Amino acid sequence: MKHRLLMAAAAAAIVASFGASTNAVAQDRYCLQGRIWGYPGNCQFASYAQCMATASGTNAYCGGNPRYYARRYRGYR
Repeated sequence: MKHRLLMAAAAAAIVASFGASTNAVAQDRYCLQGRIWGYPGNCQFASYAQCMATASGTNAYCGGNPRYYARRYRGYR
């Protein structure tokens, strides 16, 4: 019984760690940019829709985070 409980706790910890790592990586894909924000801007958005919802009604727009894409495509030069 103790071994099953220990295995279940270990499996839950492993699954939780995978979920946390993907959210941390995807957190900074898009940047809110504009006159107030500068370049690269406020880079805390995981999706383009999330960034555009924040930019709605302001004089701002969304673009890809150059730091994210530089890390992702570094090996293809």
